[in-house]
Amino acid sequence: MPPKKSFPLRIDPQLYDALERWAADEFRSVNGHLEFLLREALQKAGRLPGRPRFKEESPE
Repeated sequence: MPPKKSFPLRIDPQLYDALERWAADEFRSVNGHLEFLLREALQKAGRLPGRPRFKEESPE
C-alpha cells in the first residue's frame, strides 16, 4: 500500500471540536474519522475509481 498523503488543513475550532467528539464516539482518531467520512461521501457520489458515477434506483 502506498504511503498516505499528508496536507495541512485549516478548520474552524468549533467544527474541529464537534469532529473530535464524533470521532471519539466512533472509537476513531479525528484523522481516521475524517478519512472515513470523506471515503463514505465519495462512495455515495460514485467518485471512487472503478465505481459507477450514478446509482440506479431499485424499484420497490
